[in-house]
Amino acid sequence: MVTNILINEISLNIKKIIMELNLPSIKFTVEPTRSNFGYIMCNVSFLLVKYLHKKPFEIAQLIAKKYQKFLNDLIIKIEPHPTGYLNFFINDSKLNELILKKSCSINYGKTNIGNGANINIEHTSINPNKPIHIGHVRNIIIGDTIARLLKKINYNVNVLNYVDDSGLQVADLIVGFKCLGFNKNPKNSRFDVYCGNVVYIKTTEKYKNDPNLLKIRQNILQELERKQSSTTKFANEITKKILNKQLETCWRLNSSYDCLNFESQIIHSGLWKSVFNKLQEMKLIYYEQKGKNAGCWIVKTRIGNHKNDKIIIRSDGTATYIAKDITYALWKLGIIKDPFNYKKYIMQHDGKILLETTLDDKYSNNVKFSTRKTITVIDSRQSYLQNIISELVKKFDQQIIYTHLKYEAIKLSQDTAKELGLVYENKPIQMSGRKGTYIIADYFLDMLKYNILQKAKKRYNNLDMGTLSKLAENLAVSTLRYEMIKIDLSKMIVFDFKESLDVDGNTALYIQYAYARASRILEKAKIKPSFDVEYELLDNQYEHELIKIIGEYEICICDAAINLAPKIIATYCYKLATLFNSFYEHNTVLNLKNTQLTNARLCLVNSFIFTLQSALSLLGMKATTLL
Repeated sequence: MVTNILINEISLNIKKIIMELNLPSIKFTVEPTRSNFGYIMCNVSFLLVKYLHKKPFEIAQLIAKKYQKFLNDLIIKIEPHPTGYLNFFINDSKLNELILKKSCSINYGKTNIGNGANINIEHTSINPNKPIHIGHVRNIIIGDTIARLLKKINYNVNVLNYVDDSGLQVADLIVGFKCLGFNKNPKNSRFDVYCGNVVYIKTTEKYKNDPNLLKIRQNILQELERKQSSTTKFANEITKKILNKQLETCWRLNSSYDCLNFESQIIHSGLWKSVFNKLQEMKLIYYEQKGKNAGCWIVKTRIGNHKNDKIIIRSDGTATYIAKDITYALWKLGIIKDPFNYKKYIMQHDGKILLETTLDDKYSNNVKFSTRKTITVIDSRQSYLQNIISELVKKFDQQIIYTHLKYEAIKLSQDTAKELGLVYENKPIQMSGRKGTYIIADYFLDMLKYNILQKAKKRYNNLDMGTLSKLAENLAVSTLRYEMIKIDLSKMIVFDFKESLDVDGNTALYIQYAYARASRILEKAKIKPSFDVEYELLDNQYEHELIKIIGEYEICICDAAINLAPKIIATYCYKLATLFNSFYEHNTVLNLKNTQLTNARLCLVNSFIFTLQSALSLLGMKATTLL
């Protein structure tokens, strides 16, 4: 917050100087700099070369001279660097006081960029035919973290979870239960695991040798589009049992939602029919009368310079998932009328009520989830189809913002795959629901928890198993969440058990260890630090670097939220922990003869704790005092 205020003040004053020089308005950057080069730097001199026809250093000298009248008790000096950058120097004592006091506020890092505007985030949206596996986890954690970030900058965020309860994969389950004799009440097996690992896989294998089953599946798909059919009711029973298990896994990962949107209700609401008619009126679809797509309705698309038409209605009259996705996108963006009422589905782990769409008139329709901005979290393999949807919704309204937040898939390292019993090739393993080559997320978390618990038992042999188990669970979830966020969304993750549990690397445990270390310092001090101290006492390199990064917290939040880049917060947490560890190794905090210095350093430790706890919460991680 403090650093952001400084940046805004410097930016405003430089704009005034540019106006004084009768120069056109230009975009320049003002940002924190490295040690020994001031506290803030600006590149404006380079951008004015073409107007003033001088060298960057000469322009920097000119602006530095004119900036003298804006210096105050906080910004005390401006210095032109020979490279052409402008470096701003700050009153360290005053800055220390402002940052350490502000950072202990519960609202530290909050901004009003969103101004309370509504925005939808759709994530998770896993087919209800199997358990959540490790390949799904990145989607869940990215979506949840983005929601947390946007709330922090004051967006009114609605988190949606789309449930495809009427597609091919659900039809496959129904074929299995109805035609192949699978038990819908299996013993000694979680229902979602049984459906995914047994019913779905074995049913799809049967199609190869029994074409009649494919015809049955096709009939089932048609029946699923009829609201009152027995097949629809059976599908609802099966999918909700699976969905409930999926939600338990999501809650374990510290994620929650505002509304479940069921695909079957989109179909039964008649929304698709009105969208279909509108697409015809706008001449965005056409009926194919010959060739391999004869009898199908086709949507015309152009992505970049490429034309590619996609089937939107099959020749048997059933809608493809593209048709359903287009309808859903138009609903999310408020382009078509909301036909739904909303009822309570369940109370979630965090106390938030989860709503679901319903067509039952006895429930309220006062809640509205449609908005002009929506973010859909789907992996990069779906980019082409997402581009089609984005292109089509823009035809309806150019002002809406439909964002596909894409990410690369996750694989398991060879060592981790072997440890989990997946040894197929000498290379990382990619998950596949159809092939059954995946690791269930809960089993994966259990394995992480077990490894952490064994170490915790040795370290804390005086603690009861209940406390140790909660600690291990928290750290397992933190580890998994951090590993999913610390990598750029554009890069594939190769997850490795051993690396993720390293307390000396860029891991959740390393960061949590720094938090626990700081907490123990305050615990041993047995006093609450007073902020009425001599802040100039915090004057060495390690104190300055730690205070500086604490002051940059708001900048990182804004950067991460605006650019939908959660890695920025993970990187911030790691850097913050690293700088605290350096401070700890080079400075004594307790038992100093100078009690004022002890108190000042305790204020810094306290500030670090507050800031890291807040940053970890944005990543969905709970800070722990035990490690």
